[in-house]
Amino acid sequence: MSGGAPEHGGHGAHLCMPEDARKRAARRLKIARGHLDSIVSMLEAPDAYCVDVLRQIKAVQGALSGAGEVVLRGHLEAHVATAHERGDTVEIVEELMEALKYT
Repeated sequence: MSGGAPEHGGHGAHLCMPEDARKRAARRLKIARGHLDSIVSMLEAPDAYCVDVLRQIKAVQGALSGAGEVVLRGHLEAHVATAHERGDTVEIVEELMEALKYT
């Protein structure tokens, strides 16, 4: 990872994603996958209606956004809020700033 931020990747018990956040994010992503499958099926039909496709795309975007919010909240609560206690505040902030570049 660039910027000197540590590449945690789930190493160490204190750096794992909280279980409830993992489950909620996975549920939202499964919903997104279902919507994506629906879009692909719709587009395979010769009578696909553009507005219906756009609605499904917005549903996917909403589900992805919701999953991102769940993961971010879990990270803030489990890792950012406790960074000072571990002594890695600067690293956690840098890591989060790098990750948020892509949102």
